[in-house]
Amino acid sequence: MSVPVTIYDTTLRDGTQGTGISFSTLDKIRVAERLDEFGVHYIEGGWPGSNPKDAAFFQEAAKRTWKNAKITAFGMTRRGKIKVEDDAQVQMLLDAQTPAVTIVGKTWPLHVTEVFQVSLDENLAMIADTVAYLKKHGREVLYDAEHFFDSFREDPEYSLKTVKAAKDAGADLVVLCETNGGALPEWVEEVTRQVIAHLGCPVGIHTHNDGGVGVANALAAVRAGACQVQGTINGYGERVGNCNLITVMPNLQLKMGYDLGIDLTRLRELAFFVDELANVPHDIRAPYVGLAAFTHKGGLHVHAVQKLARTYEHVDPSLVGNERIITISDMSGQSNVLMKAEGMGVPLTKGSPEVQKILATVKHLESEGFEFEAAEASFELLIRKQLGQQTQLFDLIEYHTTHRHHPGRTGETTEATVKIQVNGNAEYTVDEGDGPVNALDKALRKALLPHFPHIAQVRLEDYKVRIIDSGSGTAAKTRVLVVSSDGTRTWGTVGVSTNVIDASWQALVDSLEYYLFKRP
Repeated sequence: MSVPVTIYDTTLRDGTQGTGISFSTLDKIRVAERLDEFGVHYIEGGWPGSNPKDAAFFQEAAKRTWKNAKITAFGMTRRGKIKVEDDAQVQMLLDAQTPAVTIVGKTWPLHVTEVFQVSLDENLAMIADTVAYLKKHGREVLYDAEHFFDSFREDPEYSLKTVKAAKDAGADLVVLCETNGGALPEWVEEVTRQVIAHLGCPVGIHTHNDGGVGVANALAAVRAGACQVQGTINGYGERVGNCNLITVMPNLQLKMGYDLGIDLTRLRELAFFVDELANVPHDIRAPYVGLAAFTHKGGLHVHAVQKLARTYEHVDPSLVGNERIITISDMSGQSNVLMKAEGMGVPLTKGSPEVQKILATVKHLESEGFEFEAAEASFELLIRKQLGQQTQLFDLIEYHTTHRHHPGRTGETTEATVKIQVNGNAEYTVDEGDGPVNALDKALRKALLPHFPHIAQVRLEDYKVRIIDSGSGTAAKTRVLVVSSDGTRTWGTVGVSTNVIDASWQALVDSLEYYLFKRP
């Protein structure tokens, strides 16, 4: 431990290059806010100008105050044979108004001459010019040396020239990128030591997982003196993925003694939250945070763990927000309920009847397919209802949706009717929408507005559907995640049913109940 280590998250840029990974602009803001709360030091928001979502993200990010993280824009060095001030891509990096900028440049002569088709000297000038220009405009500049470890194997002299050009031009940090993901830890550690000795300063490390050692390579670089680890939540990324920050962070803090300044007790919550927004099934065998990470199934293991947990657990699961599960026992889960309840301002006592009741309800609902990690509003309502602190807004009498398709005619019609009782008054409304969920949402609001006019401020921002048990075919259960906002706050709610409309109804009702309960 010679230098402090910072965490640089690139889930919103490099992570989205993974197969099947996509975030809306709202998703990206929610992920960034959660990362900031967690304590990540840098959050790379994307590549300004590359697509409308990234442009919108930086516009929204500029309006917010970030407590812990530096929002970072990503781009590349100026193009060959043009002035840096004339490069539109470089200008977009400044227009993003982020305190930090990361630029990637070519290290490998193979890429310089065959891909960029410029001379080796011109490549060095491209690196130096871009770094100096961004520094001149007051940005913290991180330089990503692409394919560094492959290049160093073939041409160490030129590889060192590229990172020296960035450092001499004023780069705040040079980051060595193991872009192809095929190097082994011994090589990464050896090369990192050589580069630090040559530059006379620490470097960062950016690894991929193609050889299954992305995390090991990052830790090897830190052992050699690297002061920053770049990676993604849950290891999302191109091909097989990037270095998994969810695994790296506890290894650094719990095993290697680096104080990252983050609260690891929220690690599992963060991993599940990002999975939910990415619409990706949780990896039950994920180190530290997976459902199976601290699960003990019968035999001698259970007997030993009940006597002395560390006989079969490398860390206390509560340190990373997980829980010990003994499959033949019901003695698990209280710590998570207590931790989340405390965060909501609801003091509970371990072992109390209230906790046992909440825990039993949570376990039952999770067995039915509910997930509350990205549906914090539904979870808070569940706790408060179990404690008698929250009553439902209305009594449902019935709702009905219809969808009419007219072959040969333009347009389709979706209609919803809602019949409810509010404060002893019957309300019967009907509305049309773009699909059954939208129609149902509008009809419900129309019925509630005379009694709760403030819900006019609530907007449905996002809607995700996941099939839970696809093996059941069309009878499979469906989980619906709804994100709502009042223009200031956003919150998530969840519903589960074999009927997607019923699951949507549950999430919609929770959204409005939560808003009215939390409204001052």
